[in-house]
Amino acid sequence: MLAEFNVLSMDPVIGAIAAGNVVVLKPSEVAPATSSLLASLIPQYLDDDAIRVVEGSVAETTSLLEQKWDKIFYTGSAKIGRIVMAAAAKHLTPVTLELGGKCPVIVDPTVDLEVTARRIVAGKWGSNNGQACIAPDYIITLESFAPKLIDALKNTLEKFYGKDPVQSADLSHIVNLSHFVRLTRLLDDPKVSDRVIYGGQRDEKQLMIAPTLVLDAPMDSLIMIEEIFGPLLPIITVQKMEEALEIVGSLSKPLAAYVFTKNKKFERQVVASVSAGGMLVNDTALHVTNHHLPFGGVGESGVGSYHGKFSFEAFSHKKAVLYRGFMGDLTARYPPYTTRKQNIVRCLLNGNFLGLLYAILGWNSK
Repeated sequence: MLAEFNVLSMDPVIGAIAAGNVVVLKPSEVAPATSSLLASLIPQYLDDDAIRVVEGSVAETTSLLEQKWDKIFYTGSAKIGRIVMAAAAKHLTPVTLELGGKCPVIVDPTVDLEVTARRIVAGKWGSNNGQACIAPDYIITLESFAPKLIDALKNTLEKFYGKDPVQSADLSHIVNLSHFVRLTRLLDDPKVSDRVIYGGQRDEKQLMIAPTLVLDAPMDSLIMIEEIFGPLLPIITVQKMEEALEIVGSLSKPLAAYVFTKNKKFERQVVASVSAGGMLVNDTALHVTNHHLPFGGVGESGVGSYHGKFSFEAFSHKKAVLYRGFMGDLTARYPPYTTRKQNIVRCLLNGNFLGLLYAILGWNSK
């Protein structure tokens, strides 16, 4: 088990143990406090013969990937996912990769504006200040509707996090300086810096970046190319809602896709045409809490799925076993092969029981 963000570590561990495996868990060095906590608590409360925790960085991860495993499970970026998959291929080891991507939010003008704004804000900034693989990455809406949606988002953000969100106790800090610098680079991109319409405040000492809205960032800007994984939210405007589907289809397949609409025809169109790991209609992020649904990516956003019984299946091998007795040994399956034997087998395969009777008796069914 390789986890880039340790909040995701224990879910697949439960499925693996339930399926009868032993587990080596490598928590991420990106979140060292959580890694240390897991390394401390797991041996205290769980069977050390069944679960081992290995802490470390690139060298330790590389060493683990050189070993032959029955299964490798990784959550994190597509870049590291490729490295994991390449290492697994050397031993033909199966993998589950839960990666990420740019999760779109399609909003049409028929929505309940207040509820939509609350749910987008909760899914984006309430999910670890955007540092979650299923957090909304960008919004697509009609140009004519965008001002209303933006006002609703601004009002909701101020209500949730105050006039100075950098000081809010309800917003997560950026996980480390490296990610802070990466997000700052996205904001300071010359193609984007003059398109910030809300937020943008930052405090490097506190590793805090305020919720930030960016209007119509160019599709070739860094913020629209890379997975954001932080508190920045671009809003892309279109003239027709059908254009939203074209934009989503032009990008890599996301781990999650969201649509807000009261238009059932448009809802069906989005569900049918958007390829994503999972989809949620009229909300964000909550689909991962439903253990009856598989959670996983497709294409660039991952391979395989887990959660609930799907975790059990992800760490199980479906071994086929057929039991037979010694009666009913059909001589027609053995040489020498005659026309009569061929007719018997053909009738069996076709379910032609009258023809089978004729063939056994040696009669010509014609």
